[in-house]
Amino acid sequence: MKKKLLALLMGASLVLAACGGGNEANKNDNTSTNNGGGGTTTANAGDPQKIFNQKCSSCHGQNLEGGVGPNLQKVGSKLSKDEIEKTIANGRGAMPKGLLQGDELSAVAQWLSNKK
Repeated sequence: MKKKLLALLMGASLVLAACGGGNEANKNDNTSTNNGGGGTTTANAGDPQKIFNQKCSSCHGQNLEGGVGPNLQKVGSKLSKDEIEKTIANGRGAMPKGLLQGDELSAVAQWLSNKK
């Protein structure tokens, strides 16, 4: 019984950690404007490394070394940007889907695809 309770608490902790801090990243990164909506980049995309550190590093480590989640230090040599985007969008294994969306998802996938 104690093992089941401990497993439940650990699982809940992982889910809460994976959810990140909501829109806290956007509050600090919204220093530029969208120039009338005609640009291809938005203020919400931000720095992909900062986005990763805020929303992904609790499982994948600050230096991409892995932990609960897999090591991502050389993920770009195994997966393309599109494959990384699909993994982030759809989740994989214990990783929940939809942690990143839109410009944030694309920026982090591009950043990770360069890790070779």
